[in-house]
Amino acid sequence: MNQYEIAIIYDPDLEIDLSQATSRIEKIFMANGGKNVKSDIWGKRKLAYPIKKHESGIYVIYTLNLPVDSVSKIEATLNITDEVIRFLIIKPDLKAIAKAETARAEKLKKAAERDGKTDNDNSLDVDDSATDGNGEEEN
Repeated sequence: MNQYEIAIIYDPDLEIDLSQATSRIEKIFMANGGKNVKSDIWGKRKLAYPIKKHESGIYVIYTLNLPVDSVSKIEATLNITDEVIRFLIIKPDLKAIAKAETARAEKLKKAAERDGKTDNDNSLDVDDSATDGNGEEEN
């Protein structure tokens, strides 16, 4: 079982009853051995170029675990599904994601430490904008 992300662009006319279309697609995933289906509905967005005479589509991203041999079956099924305008199946690089999350956590930690420190040097309210740098006023 490998983790996959499947991005599907649905027909924009399904915006009213999207739940029926998503449940149908999730049943396809389950029938092919998919587990831990998580969906993230991005909503209706304008397409970069028309696809099947549609100017916009409803974006839904699924994250699930699938057997390797099921991917081709799901692709074939999605190709003939009327509700689906376009889809993309990818296998995310889990190591790169973990590395990015670790780097982000370290950056947030450093920022919190930096914000928590108080500098006594910066506590003086001296207006240096009217001086020329040598302490003399500019005319």
